[in-house]
Amino acid sequence: MLLKDLLMIIISTVILILCVLVGVAFLTLLERKVLGYIQIRKGPNKVGFLGLIQPFSDAIKLFTKEQTYPYMSNFNLYYISPVLNLFLALMLWICIPFMTVNVSFNLSMLYFLSVSSLGVYSVMLAGWSSNSNYSLLGSLRAVAQIISYEVSLSLILMSFLYLILSLNILDLHKYQKYVWFLFLMMPLCFMWLVSSLAETNRTPFDFAEGESELVSGFNVEYSSGGFAMIFLAEYASILFMSFMSCMLFLGGDLMSFMFFIKVSFLGFFWIWVRGTLPRFRYDKLMYLAWKGYLPVALSFLSLFFGVKLVIFTFLL
Repeated sequence: MLLKDLLMIIISTVILILCVLVGVAFLTLLERKVLGYIQIRKGPNKVGFLGLIQPFSDAIKLFTKEQTYPYMSNFNLYYISPVLNLFLALMLWICIPFMTVNVSFNLSMLYFLSVSSLGVYSVMLAGWSSNSNYSLLGSLRAVAQIISYEVSLSLILMSFLYLILSLNILDLHKYQKYVWFLFLMMPLCFMWLVSSLAETNRTPFDFAEGESELVSGFNVEYSSGGFAMIFLAEYASILFMSFMSCMLFLGGDLMSFMFFIKVSFLGFFWIWVRGTLPRFRYDKLMYLAWKGYLPVALSFLSLFFGVKLVIFTFLL
């Protein structure tokens, strides 16, 4: 019986990861289309019907291109960093609560925090091992940014966890049966979205790849497969943060079709922000993280802790 369960877990995880990769492929197509229309042009529309096969042709092109190795790079770390980056981004998806036999465990929030904080190391190693000044500066910026926003992200998440008193992602749906957390905790929800943008290194917080001064940031020396893996990891984490946002404050009903519409809209929101906003200034980003979001997140955390304490003291 245990062997069959293990086999089912492996099969369902493989199916999940394949579906995530296909979703990532079409998210890149959506991004190019939306950015095209924002800039009053068409976007990809030649390969297949309306450019639907474009992501797959891009993937084949990237993975069959010649791989370049910088002469002075620390080769082993340089080679393994993109693989580690993609592996961690896909590992995040395992904490999705399946209704069938999958790793649907009670501490999925802790798992999410643990794995998402490991993503810093792959970025740091990718920048350092390339042995290029531009990539090193890009990775230092990215690491400082991710660590800064990880703190406020965790504290915002703790406010939600205090309300449901559980570490299981699935319990979020039970508490949003009648009213979404978006209406109860609106400022925190917007702060979560902005912190997620910073966490996934996206515009207006894309300092790791500030083209105007750092060429392309920590991935400047990567080409072909290595670049493709870093690219896939970024978009997989965008999709995952959209999923987490829907679970946290948009009802979290995994079994309904509307849930996936909401995830798609949030993915579109990431792209919309990229097409609309200019890059933030780096010192202002740090100021926002440590002097803006951190005190507000702590204040809300103490508020919700107090609310729960009052409920337990007087109503139970």
